[in-house]
Amino acid sequence: MPEIRLRGGEVDGLGLHYVVEGRGPAVVLVHGLGGFAESWRHNVAPLTRQATVYALDLPGFGTSAKPRAHYRLAYFALALHGFFEALGLRQASLVGHSLGAGVCVTYALTHPTRVDRLALIGGVVPGFSFRPSWIYRLLALPGVGDALSLLGSASLFKAALARCFHRPVREEVDFFVDHAYAARTTPDARHAYVATLRHVRQDFEARRDDYRRALATLDLPILLIHGRQDRVVPALHCAEVAEGLPNASARWVDECGHFPQIEHATQVNGWLAEFLAARPAPR
Repeated sequence: MPEIRLRGGEVDGLGLHYVVEGRGPAVVLVHGLGGFAESWRHNVAPLTRQATVYALDLPGFGTSAKPRAHYRLAYFALALHGFFEALGLRQASLVGHSLGAGVCVTYALTHPTRVDRLALIGGVVPGFSFRPSWIYRLLALPGVGDALSLLGSASLFKAALARCFHRPVREEVDFFVDHAYAARTTPDARHAYVATLRHVRQDFEARRDDYRRALATLDLPILLIHGRQDRVVPALHCAEVAEGLPNASARWVDECGHFPQIEHATQVNGWLAEFLAARPAPR
């Protein structure tokens, strides 16, 4: 499995795991909280018909390095930039799921010439109203989340994950939890998960107005794909983002929860292929 070492600044020496397939313009898939590169397993191959598709494990997740870091959106975006630089990617389209959407937006704001297009699936976007569930707020409390994370088990993780699907399929839930389970549940991995919950709250709360002003300048095509029955990121959030972002259009998926790319993979892959194949955005 490919792995690269990042160079420079805060991410110097950081090891990132990734998968890559296909030939053509670059498309980078960015997972959400608790996700990993292989969680895009239903989407990579269909997109390789027209692109080189990369999916990476963000720092703190999957089998990538899990440093004791400040896991804010800017940190993930910095790692994503290191990924671009290490692989020599001059430009790419980004596809982000859930929290990964916030990472992609942050990268597009800080490196606008490196991003062709943005597709945000079940995305939570900073700068707009969003209130996480009580369990996530509880886990974000100093000390509480770290203590509760020690009680987690595969069966508990699967029960929680199943609630994120409109109609959970056991095979999908099992794969999402069981894949590289040992590496993803080490003490460092559990710390990174809780730290991410705690640190990104600053982006969505304290920095909301800063993001909103910056997003008004974002001049590239944006596709929003969202499940109407999403319990994690409510459909109302997506509607607000669609109205507030320039050049954004929304596609709604019926009978779908927080994972449109898994629950309705064929439909979502078609939308992504159509969107990503369009000619590059004007600069």
